[in-house]
Amino acid sequence: MKLSGIILFILILSIPCHAQEKENFGVEGQFTFETERPYKLLELDAQTDEPIVTKKNKPKKKVYYGIKTKKRYTRKGQGDKATVELFYVLKVHEAPPPYVKDIYWYDFKRREIRKTEKFDPKNGVLLHGPYKKMLGLVLLEEGIYYKGARHGRWMKYNREGLLDDKEKYYKGWPKESMVSYYDQERKKVKELIPVEYGEREGNYFMFHDNGLLAVQGEYRFNYRVGDWIENYPNGKRKKLISYGKDPFDKDYKPFIRKEWDENGKEVYSSTRIR
Repeated sequence: MKLSGIILFILILSIPCHAQEKENFGVEGQFTFETERPYKLLELDAQTDEPIVTKKNKPKKKVYYGIKTKKRYTRKGQGDKATVELFYVLKVHEAPPPYVKDIYWYDFKRREIRKTEKFDPKNGVLLHGPYKKMLGLVLLEEGIYYKGARHGRWMKYNREGLLDDKEKYYKGWPKESMVSYYDQERKKVKELIPVEYGEREGNYFMFHDNGLLAVQGEYRFNYRVGDWIENYPNGKRKKLISYGKDPFDKDYKPFIRKEWDENGKEVYSSTRIR
């Protein structure tokens, strides 16, 4: 066997995969979209170290990342036990970063900050800029938002003012997440892999070289869960594969629920009930 063949065989064996998936799909059924040279998202933007705003570092005219904002706050409780959130919102609406799982916005009706997967500008406005959460005079949390997504360094403190947790994001994606591209200029995204604490966690996306979505699904604790969707390069649905909702349910066997041809005609439908 040639050296190149040996290396390829080793690489294939090293790809992590749920044992149940091997049993049900073999080689062709696998979602093994590992790329040759993925980058950590934080390697792509030096400005992610900017967020913690101090008096010496404060941008002028409420402009963050080149976008104008308005200052807002929320308050719950009274006196020293009151919890106050100080934050900024977009002055003019802009779309949040695509494909992020959590979008943070200020709800006009509820008068509070909300975290959702979808956002309608009719109901509120996206957070953008520095954020602080206070309990009386005690700082509980601080960070920065980028068009509704957590960005850069985020710090959490306990009621004694001691650091409790520190995280880092890139426009809504955890710091360890990986991205790969079709081109050297890194403009055509090929794959977005959510990684948190060393495991795949969150929404996964892969794109065709024409920019259309190729594969979409969700990871929990390094395993695929829920429905995974595969599309043709023309944008039409190709496959719908169902994984268990519980990543640790070893009795659940993933299965192909439906398949379509390139014209959108259904060619297969499973009779199995989830």
